[in-house]
Amino acid sequence: MTSNNPSLRPWRDIDRRKSRQIMVGDVPVGGDAPITVQTMTNTLTSDAKATIDQIRRCEEAGVDIIRVSCPDVESTAALKEIVRASNVPIVADIHFHYKRGIEAAEAGAACLRINPGNIGSAARVKEVIDAAKSNGCAIRIGVNAGSLEKDLLEKYGEPCPEALVESALDHIKILQDHDFHEFKVAVKASDVFLAVAAYSQLADAVDCPLHLGITEAGGLIGGTVKSSIGMGNLLWAGIGDTIRVSLSAEPEEEVRVGYEMLKALGLRTRGVRVVSCPSCARQGFDVIRTVQTLEERLQHIRTPLSLSVLGCVVNGPGEARETDIGITGGGKGKHMVYLSGVTDHHVADDDMVDHIVKLVEAKAAEIEAGISEAA
Repeated sequence: MTSNNPSLRPWRDIDRRKSRQIMVGDVPVGGDAPITVQTMTNTLTSDAKATIDQIRRCEEAGVDIIRVSCPDVESTAALKEIVRASNVPIVADIHFHYKRGIEAAEAGAACLRINPGNIGSAARVKEVIDAAKSNGCAIRIGVNAGSLEKDLLEKYGEPCPEALVESALDHIKILQDHDFHEFKVAVKASDVFLAVAAYSQLADAVDCPLHLGITEAGGLIGGTVKSSIGMGNLLWAGIGDTIRVSLSAEPEEEVRVGYEMLKALGLRTRGVRVVSCPSCARQGFDVIRTVQTLEERLQHIRTPLSLSVLGCVVNGPGEARETDIGITGGGKGKHMVYLSGVTDHHVADDDMVDHIVKLVEAKAAEIEAGISEAA
């Protein structure tokens, strides 16, 4: 991730903001821990089976932490079964109802998503915090530009970075006044400029872990672009300890986009990093369809490795030198395969995808075996 040592490629270095570390279940967040990838289920939480099935798909995609919405007593009643079945920590989003917070903490949630100042009287706030303390529950303060407190909107006239940060600091003070310090904070907005400015200001004001997100970002393509611009800007500046890409898409897609974002910045590695060309008339095979197929068939690979898929020899050999496995399009349906950057053998059109999948699987097994021996 980050390094204070001189680098051979200093233009790639990212110095992460120093934050204190908290635990969300058994997952560390902040400090020198890997940046975690989150998503949120969209099933009815009261339907435990449907929710668990969706969690399982997200786990297969590599999710580290999952949030579920708990708007009613039926949801918190199902939470105990969901927590027991999940292999990753569960965050309960309790909205504004303090009783849901107490129920979620007692049901085994690893974290509560609340804004302490929005759940009622001081006595109710204390009850929720006490429940979190008693059950080893962290808290995520979730400030959102779309639901800022009325007094702050009146003070600032509109959602602005200063308003989001002031809201976050107000909520933080409530927790600190109750001697509660296991919290992380988000200051989300759908406006990229607003979100980046708010997070940047907050990063200078506090030492707690920050949960990054561009809220209501949009569909798979538009939301990915907005999230990548906003969150990428912050991550590149070293800000952010856990991320959630908010998309109008299935949760597992949020996880995949989150990992791709971290992989592009060298902050986290998981699975196959594909380097591929956009294709042109020089291509020796259908690059676009080949890449789509390979990405689908290689989703089960968790070992970090690289694969280049280039349609012709213009950039193919150069890219292949930098990847673990490479394929470059050739003439007459024969394509060159590179292993560890070196030309190795040819493969025919009909066998190409199956052959590359086998090579990737073998390379992943080789890497894992090496790691086991080293350990």
